[in-house]
Amino acid sequence: MSLIDTPKEIRAGEALDSAALDSYLKKQFSDLQGEIIIKQFPDGASNLTYLIGYENREFILRRPPFGKLAKSAHNMVREARIMQALKPVYGDIPAIFALHEESEQRQQEIMGCDFYLMERVIGIIPRKNLPKELTLNKVQTRQLCTNVIDKLIALHQVDYKKAGLSDLGKGAGYVKRQIESWSKRYQQAITPDAVSFNQVMLWLNEYMPDDIATCIIHNDFRFDNVVLNRDNPLEVIGVLDWEMATLGDPLMDLGNSLAYWVQADDDAFFQALRRQPTHLEGMLTRSEVVDYYLEKTGISCQRFDFYQIYGLFRLAAIVQQLYYRYFHGQTKDARFADFVTVGKYLEQRCLALIAHHTQQVGN
Repeated sequence: MSLIDTPKEIRAGEALDSAALDSYLKKQFSDLQGEIIIKQFPDGASNLTYLIGYENREFILRRPPFGKLAKSAHNMVREARIMQALKPVYGDIPAIFALHEESEQRQQEIMGCDFYLMERVIGIIPRKNLPKELTLNKVQTRQLCTNVIDKLIALHQVDYKKAGLSDLGKGAGYVKRQIESWSKRYQQAITPDAVSFNQVMLWLNEYMPDDIATCIIHNDFRFDNVVLNRDNPLEVIGVLDWEMATLGDPLMDLGNSLAYWVQADDDAFFQALRRQPTHLEGMLTRSEVVDYYLEKTGISCQRFDFYQIYGLFRLAAIVQQLYYRYFHGQTKDARFADFVTVGKYLEQRCLALIAHHTQQVGN
């Protein structure tokens, strides 16, 4: 059982009202037996994830983080409905069992926010390091790597029009909207100790390409958002965390994923930020991931620099938003305390890639 991703005790300040939740669940599901047991999955810096257990049944509960939040962020209703709509055409999504919307008139009914309950997909989540009991050789590791990438490719190939998902996003013009939006978000979240990212934002605006295509994109596709079959760890049986899914450009989605892709020859600071086992022998490098993706999809892209720099900048904006909340006392989550340093590092990575791009174009 040590291979299976397991919850921990609830973090300080993130406990749920067990009595209110128990009462709600027993109205929704008449077959529940025994007392409610609540634990928390500790990873992730966005929406909070809990295991809700009874003698005869268990659920995963997803809710927004505690504290003051941006108005449009952490939309649990949207996330649940995206999952419900995608499930028939992209089967690796957990089933939604219940969606609770709390109106302004009854904010304190259960937990003062919207939340939903979904199926628990029991398996292995490949986080920073694979479980010690899971020993893969180089060939198996490479197969796992390509199997994960194939799930992203499969998502990008879903016919969203036939699936009735045309209203999932705004569609064309995605690249421009993202550069403008993330630039604005970074500037709004800046703190006195943060870097400006001005040079990076100017470069992204100058070298912005047209959309290569429009498809369903995940926007947070990483190894630690997939679930592996415990009996066959090379098989992906679940894809999680659909909070930011939308219609957009597939190469922008790939760029987002590669921002988290720390490979074996990266520097020590980047290695310390690693959240997935992409450093293992047999894993594709970032460059190999791009080549594999382009070959499998038939998409033509002469230079991937823009998408890689965008992905790192977007990650920096996310990190800065979290740090802003910590800096202003809106959260006490100690994980965010040094995120301003992470932002400074990501700016340097972006500037190095910009310098390399300039050199290559000049030659």
